[in-house]
Amino acid sequence: MDFESLIPQELLRWFTPGQLLKIIVVTIIVIGGFLLLRLLVFLITRTLRNSFSEQSVMVIRKIIMYFGAVILLMVVLGQLGMQLGTLLGAAGIAGIALGFAAQTSVSNIISGMFLISEKSFEIGNVIQIGENTGIVLSIDLLSIKIRTFDNRFIRVPNEYLIKTEFTNVTKFPIRRMDFMLMVPRDTDLVALEQMLSDIARNETLCLDEPQPLFLLQEFTSRGISVQFGIWFSRDRLIDTKNAMMRAMQAGFAEFGIAPVVDWTLDTAPLRLPTTEQKPPSQDEANI
Repeated sequence: MDFESLIPQELLRWFTPGQLLKIIVVTIIVIGGFLLLRLLVFLITRTLRNSFSEQSVMVIRKIIMYFGAVILLMVVLGQLGMQLGTLLGAAGIAGIALGFAAQTSVSNIISGMFLISEKSFEIGNVIQIGENTGIVLSIDLLSIKIRTFDNRFIRVPNEYLIKTEFTNVTKFPIRRMDFMLMVPRDTDLVALEQMLSDIARNETLCLDEPQPLFLLQEFTSRGISVQFGIWFSRDRLIDTKNAMMRAMQAGFAEFGIAPVVDWTLDTAPLRLPTTEQKPPSQDEANI
């Protein structure tokens, strides 16, 4: 059986030398244009990295990629013989229809521009949104991506971030860690302050400046409420907290101070109901 008989005649007539040349040209344009676009993005990103923040560079890189892909597509369609004027007219009508249908996306894009210009957080910062806390992975035009500390992936629309309150945990290079203590009323408060200050001074993860905070808050029915705060580098949160908890436990045991534990259960003694004993009757007394 002849191999050419298996191929439709319309397809054979289409594969003329001119069409094959056009396919080769389009392939070269696609591959060369993609490589040139990647090189352009790399050079621009390398140039802007020292002047702009990481999220601004990321957004600029994506905008260049999108516009470059559109231009490359138009060049390819032109090489294939399509009328760009008719295509752009149809794209304009379709764009108007999509604009009404994609109002939320447009709102997210505008909100993303505001978030980037505000610089409230950057890639790598730890932010808290509601009950979720995690590391910012990317800041895109439509949303931001967060990885929580238990390795969950969360996508938050930019429009939601503009309307809600969030906390940038690692905005500043140092933070303060507070410990709320409840000590008995007969505690030597001067000795307590000295003991806590020595713990902070001897712990290498605690910063010397600013100095630790020792604040007597109030007298309560359970004892004296004390707030003790130390300063540390933002990237040593877990190490600092674990070290301070171990040092404070050893310090309280050595110094003989027993902090009052805030139990949630009622520790009053349990009183069982008692039954009144009736005096014996006359008949029972005579038995």
